[in-house]
Amino acid sequence: MPHLLRFSRDVEARLERLAQRTGRGKAELIESCLVVGLHDLEAQYLLEEAVSAPLPSTRPALDQLLRESGLGA
Repeated sequence: MPHLLRFSRDVEARLERLAQRTGRGKAELIESCLVVGLHDLEAQYLLEEAVSAPLPSTRPALDQLLRESGLGA
């Protein structure tokens, strides 16, 4: 895995402790954090999109009603 980020001393120390306690490598722990974080972000943004998206209308549009009634152009 390429070294893309420089972590603060605190984060680096926490990763070291987790690696020692779990027996997993730091790269594996970082990937796990990214997977969980990405999942949470995707869920948050998908929820925001769903809330902000207009609900599909089950009623016909006004111009369609006018055409069907013979009053529209």
